[in-house]
Amino acid sequence: MSELIHRPVLLEECIEALRIAPEGVYLDGTLGRAGHSEQIVRRLTTGRLICVDRDQVALDTARERLAPWMGRVTLVHSNFDRIDEILDRLSLVGVDGMLFDLGVSSPQLDDGSRGFSYLADAPLDMRMDRSEGLTAGDIVNGWSQEELRRIISQFGEERYAPQIASAIVRRREDKPIATTLELVEVIRGAMPGKALREKQHPAKRTFQAIRIAVNDELASVERMLRRAVPRLNRGGRLAVISFHSLEDRIVKTGLADFARGCTCPPDFPVCVCGKTPEIKLVNKKPILPTARELAENPRARSAKLRAAEKLKDPR
Repeated sequence: MSELIHRPVLLEECIEALRIAPEGVYLDGTLGRAGHSEQIVRRLTTGRLICVDRDQVALDTARERLAPWMGRVTLVHSNFDRIDEILDRLSLVGVDGMLFDLGVSSPQLDDGSRGFSYLADAPLDMRMDRSEGLTAGDIVNGWSQEELRRIISQFGEERYAPQIASAIVRRREDKPIATTLELVEVIRGAMPGKALREKQHPAKRTFQAIRIAVNDELASVERMLRRAVPRLNRGGRLAVISFHSLEDRIVKTGLADFARGCTCPPDFPVCVCGKTPEIKLVNKKPILPTARELAENPRARSAKLRAAEKLKDPR
């Protein structure tokens, strides 16, 4: 049933932002349940769609959903920050559009055994790619108190990070913290009563922080942006959906840097840096979900879409 009601976030807005050409070559760097990919490939005739995901389960599931169009689809098990490697392997110099949905995919959240959820008991895993080595358990039970405080504060923007990090270290001195609900218990015990009465689940920010650290998510976004723009064909579009402020800041700053021209000091009589804009921003401000989408899909509430177009002529 969950497959039937799954709704890709900002779907219509993404399709509009990509401005799909039927003969074009496109890359969906975060395949997930293939909701965005299906709508892209439906619009292709002689074109091609490259679907990338770190999670082999997502790729296996997509084969069924995209079966009618598999002649135009290439599935790739990889991280989206390896764009150069992926396109080189496929003998592609560039593509006409790229889409990156940075949210954790619904199957990963819904599958309690993956360890992403603070509502289901499971081993502390949180790996998007299960072939990778580092798990949430490794971080919770092996990283220093200062490193735990840092990531919970920085990646989770959790104001009680020092108390939570200290509580984790105290608990693991007796025995390793093995499951998600054991970790939730530790987090609850470290937070004051007023925090526990907040609408948001007390473990949400800490789980987010650990997940980001396990999957190196923020650094991956930075690498993706640096490598994606150069591999866009002239006139091609890049669309990125972010779900929290840290990701959005990286996307906003990264796109602004590519859209900026000369960086010489204002008092220089002539430009010596030689930098010219490579893209133009499609929208100055991020595109947000409509009220209708929020009513139908609460998971879209924090989504922001930013899009850019590769300039046809270098300036």
